[in-house]
Amino acid sequence: MYNRRRFVHPDPLEFLYDYPDPAERELVGLIASSLAYGRVAQILKSVSSVLERMHHSPRSFLLNSSRKDLLASFSGFRHRFTTGDEMGYMLLGAKRVIERYASLYECFLAGFNNNDDTIIPALSAFVNELNRAGSERKNSLLPSPEMGSACKRLNLFLRWMVRKDRVDPGGWSMIPRSSLIIPLDTHMYKICTDLDMTCRKNADMLTAIEITKSFSRIAPEDPVRYDFSLTRLGIRKDADPDAFLKDY
Repeated sequence: MYNRRRFVHPDPLEFLYDYPDPAERELVGLIASSLAYGRVAQILKSVSSVLERMHHSPRSFLLNSSRKDLLASFSGFRHRFTTGDEMGYMLLGAKRVIERYASLYECFLAGFNNNDDTIIPALSAFVNELNRAGSERKNSLLPSPEMGSACKRLNLFLRWMVRKDRVDPGGWSMIPRSSLIIPLDTHMYKICTDLDMTCRKNADMLTAIEITKSFSRIAPEDPVRYDFSLTRLGIRKDADPDAFLKDY
């Protein structure tokens, strides 16, 4: 029902539609997903603020900016707990990764193995590359699956870039959808708990894996295909999650 573009707004995913080139879209996706926490109106405002500083081409902006320029560009930026330094260092990492691998996609592929059951090992390698390239200091925008975090925002980024349908724009075509992990936040956790998809008490990576396995029994080739529709229940004012769960 909700898997239509007309139901996307308000959602940071909408920013990706303005970038038909996957090399630009992956950067916009990284930025938009990294800020996807808190009130949705503030998320959209913060993503707009970052992209406006990068002008018409985020990729060109990065490649033509020095470390000093990048950090200065985001001085004063803040999105809830995220500082301008964190955004600057994440983008500095992205810049250096692109210089080394030609794209974020190629960097991710370098850590991907078709024999892995999930995307987690590749995601861990990707996060480590971005952190090493940007700064050795801890960055809340780049949590690692190795620490047990559900990595909701990074899994959201992967959903956007790997899947291609009426909502997700895709671009990372060599990553199988079957390896994706559900982007688990408190809203999705509540929905899946009510649907008896998990009995775990924490919305961590182990819970995200368990819920993904439940969805895999329904759609083994694409276990996160229902993520967009289900999250509309917590985002759209015209949705009624209680009625949905009652009908279910």
